[in-house]
Amino acid sequence: MLLAFYVNATCAATTFRARLHDRLVEMTGSERGGVAAEYAILIALIAIVIAAGAAALGIAINDKLKGAANCVNAAPC
Repeated sequence: MLLAFYVNATCAATTFRARLHDRLVEMTGSERGGVAAEYAILIALIAIVIAAGAAALGIAINDKLKGAANCVNAAPC
C-alpha cells in the first residue's frame, strides 16, 4: 500500500513538473518576439546617435582644418 502511494505521488509530481515546465516554456516563448523588438529599437537608436556624433565630429574637424589652412595661406612668405 505504501509502495502504491509512493508510485502515485511520484507520477503525480512528475506530471505536475512536466506540465509546469511546458507552461513556462510556452510563456517565455511568447516573450521572445517582444524582447527582440526592444533590442532592435535600442540598437537602432544607438546607431543613430553614433552616426549623428560622427557627423558632428567630422564637421568640427573640417572647420578646424580649414582655419589652419587659412592661417597658413595668410602667413607672409
